[in-house]
Amino acid sequence: MKKDTVIIGFMLFALFFGAGNLIYPPTLGIEAGTSFWAAIAGFVLTGVGLPVLAVSAVSFVKNDARELADRVHPLFGLIFTSLVYLAIGPFFGIPRAATVAFEMSVEPFAGSTSLLLFIFTTVFFVLVYIVSMNPSKIVDRIGQFLTPVLVLAIVTLSIGGFLLLNTPTENPIEKYTDTPLFTGFVEGYLTMDAIAALAFGIIVVNAFKDRGVMQHHELVKSTLQAGLVAGIGLTAVYTSIGWIGSKMASEGDFSNGGAILSNAADMMFGSFGALLLGVIVALACFTTSVGLVVACGQFFHKITGFSYNWIIALVTAASYLVANQGLNTIISVSVPVLTFIYPIAIVLIILTFLNRFFSGARTVYLGAILLTALVALYDGLAAFGVDMPAVTSVMQQLPFFSIGLGWLIPAIAGGLIGYLFKDKAEVFK
Repeated sequence: MKKDTVIIGFMLFALFFGAGNLIYPPTLGIEAGTSFWAAIAGFVLTGVGLPVLAVSAVSFVKNDARELADRVHPLFGLIFTSLVYLAIGPFFGIPRAATVAFEMSVEPFAGSTSLLLFIFTTVFFVLVYIVSMNPSKIVDRIGQFLTPVLVLAIVTLSIGGFLLLNTPTENPIEKYTDTPLFTGFVEGYLTMDAIAALAFGIIVVNAFKDRGVMQHHELVKSTLQAGLVAGIGLTAVYTSIGWIGSKMASEGDFSNGGAILSNAADMMFGSFGALLLGVIVALACFTTSVGLVVACGQFFHKITGFSYNWIIALVTAASYLVANQGLNTIISVSVPVLTFIYPIAIVLIILTFLNRFFSGARTVYLGAILLTALVALYDGLAAFGVDMPAVTSVMQQLPFFSIGLGWLIPAIAGGLIGYLFKDKAEVFK
C-alpha cells in the first residue's frame, strides 16, 4: 500500500472520529457486559462498515454525493444533498462537536458557564476556519500531524484500561441478552457516520486527485484502501474503549459514554487521566469540525459558485452561533432531522453498489427511496414529539419497526416494484 494512501487513510480516521464515536462504544460495553464481544462485532459492522462503503460509493461517481442522489431525480439530489450537508454541518454536526469538546475538555477543570462556552467556541472556530481555508493542506495537517497525536492519546488510555481495570464484567441488560450481535448492529449505525461519509468522500477523492490518481478504477481502489486504513483504526478504538466500558459496570450508574470514560480515566490516572481524555476529545472534535467545514465549503461552492472562503466563513459563523445555544438544545432540534435523513442515505449507498444489477434504472431508486422516505418521515416526526396514533398503528405492523429498522422491508419492496417498471424509466426524467 502506498504512503499517500496510508496518510489519507489516517486523515479519514481523524475526520470520522468525532465526539459521538467516543460516547457510544463505552455505553455499549457497560450494557452488553458478558455479551460484549458479540455486541461490538455487530457495532463494527455498521459503525465502521457503512461509513467505509459510503466513502467508496462516492468514488464511483465523477463528482460528489449529489450525483448519487441525482439518480433518484435531479431536484431530489439538490434538496437531499443540501439537507445532508446542512445537518452534519452548521445545523448539528459541527456545533455538537464544539460543545462536546467544551463539556469534556474544559468543564471538568473550569466548570460550566455561558461566558466560558463563548470564549472556548470563539477560539475553537477561529482555529477551525484557519485550518479550513486551504483544503489542499488538510491531508498534511490532519493525516501527518494531528492524527498521530490523537492515536497516541487513545492508545495510552486503552493500554491503561487493559492493565489497570480489573473489575468483573457483569451480565448484559435485556436487549443484549438474546441477540447481542444484532442489537450491536443497530446501535452502530446510530453513530451517523454513514451520513458524514457522504461529505467526507469528496475530500478523500480530491486528495487522491491532487496526488495524480485520475483513472477511475485506480481512484475507486485507492479510496477503498484508504477507507480500510480508517476502518482498521476505528475498529481498534471502538473495541478498546468499549471494553473499558464493560469493566465499569460495577462502578456505579453513568449518564452517558462520556461520563463512563471520564470516570475510567480518573480511576486509572487521576487528574492526568481527565487531562488525557480532554486532549482526545478536543482533537477528535476539532478534526471532525475541520473536515465538515471543508466538505460544506466545497459542496456549496460548487452548486452556488460563491467564493469558497466566503462559504466556509458563513458555515463557521453559523456553527459558532448554534454551538452557543448549548448541547441539549442542539440535540433536541437536530436528532429528529437526522432520524429522517439516515435511512435514505443508507439506501442510496446500498443502491450504488447494486447499480449494475438493475442497469441504473431510475424507477428502482424512486421506488426504494420513496417508501424509505415515508417511513423515515414518520420516525422523524415521532422524534419531534408529533402524535400520530392512526399512522403509528400501521407502522407498528412493519417488520423490525421496534428496533428502528421499520424502513428496511419497504425499501426492498419499493426497489423491487421499481425494477418491474424499469423499462418505463424515461417517464420519470
